[in-house]
Amino acid sequence: MSGQTVPADFSGHMLDLDEDEDLEVFSKNTSLTDGSPVLSPMPNSPGSMVNQYRLEEEEEREEEQAADTKDIFITVDNPESHVTAIETFIMYRVATKTTRSEFDSSEYEVRRRYQDFLWLRGRLEETHPTLIVHPLPEKFVVKGMVERFNDDFIETRRKALHRFLNKISEHPILSCSQHFKVFLTVQELTPHRKQGPGFLSRMGETVRAVANSVRGLRSRPEEFTAMQEYVEDFSNKISSLDKVTQRIIKEQREYLDELRQYSPTYDQWAESEEELAEPLKGVAGCVERCGKETEEQIGHLSEVLVPALHEYVLCAETLKAVMRRRDNIQAEFEVKNEALASKKVDQEAMKEEVDGLADRVEFANNALKGDWSRWQESMRTDLKSAFVSTAEKNVEYYEKCLAVWDSFLVSQRTDPGKTEQDGENAS
Repeated sequence: MSGQTVPADFSGHMLDLDEDEDLEVFSKNTSLTDGSPVLSPMPNSPGSMVNQYRLEEEEEREEEQAADTKDIFITVDNPESHVTAIETFIMYRVATKTTRSEFDSSEYEVRRRYQDFLWLRGRLEETHPTLIVHPLPEKFVVKGMVERFNDDFIETRRKALHRFLNKISEHPILSCSQHFKVFLTVQELTPHRKQGPGFLSRMGETVRAVANSVRGLRSRPEEFTAMQEYVEDFSNKISSLDKVTQRIIKEQREYLDELRQYSPTYDQWAESEEELAEPLKGVAGCVERCGKETEEQIGHLSEVLVPALHEYVLCAETLKAVMRRRDNIQAEFEVKNEALASKKVDQEAMKEEVDGLADRVEFANNALKGDWSRWQESMRTDLKSAFVSTAEKNVEYYEKCLAVWDSFLVSQRTDPGKTEQDGENAS
């Protein structure tokens, strides 16, 4: 029976020659404007109000429970631009408060740039190859989507880096990593970054990964095959949702541009149509107000739903890499075990190596199984929150637009009694 092909995982093994191309693809905040005409109060449906209160109560309870058990608090803020002769980069303040005994102080404050975060994530993956390390925002961006280092980009990146560190701090194993402690506490990180594996060592790991991928697995345990199938299915679905949501936002922005051209046309028409001037101006005001509500809804989708979906697109890629690394560990064990069985090698030395690899496989499997359920719970909580928030915002958006047009209809209605009286007088 042919073995299963193990795709080589090159992440963390190849030299990163372009660490400063740290761009992000999360959609940016859409600035909101005010100054719209005052209309009648906006109605809220009872279901919407109840759901909103329930959601707020649940979030408060969750925050209280988390605060009771959490022993390390991290904030990423205060970005500063640094310009040198060869590059421009952003430094963020990382402030930490902790009650953990392994820390020498209860408070720390350091400054870190994006490639420092890359270093931390790389070290965590090297040390714990089958744990799920939360993804960082991407280094590259589709050309033309954002201007590098504008305020929106920097704020979006800051939020993503803040989330990354807090995800690590909540992890029962990764939060205890010495690399994580160094990242949070040491003022100058450069000496520690140079202590990683050298070029030849990394190339050796890459060669072994390629060799293992060519040989393939003899048999992957069923539970990990099921995980891999789940990851592929999840990746396809979340990627599709991410693309469609961004396409919807693009179409809504085009719709908003049309509304902005639509309203002035009614105003201009009112100037030359005296008998229709009042309703024309009323329609112009309604269109303008609906445009503002549409702009606010686009901003909410860009700030809440798109980042959540895209974050888990990146998580899916992380999961695939973790699965590849698990398979590579098993494949290496199988190769050594077969060599030992062939009796063509030094039996004693090989036996010791095989026993070590067997332990490594078991440890890797247990680490992944333990992290798997934890990741699923976190994913479901994050996405549910984003979906509920989006649903609430959609209800609010349509209720406000409905109220805008209702107010116009009320202003244009005539008194039925007066209409009848006018008809009798005419007779």
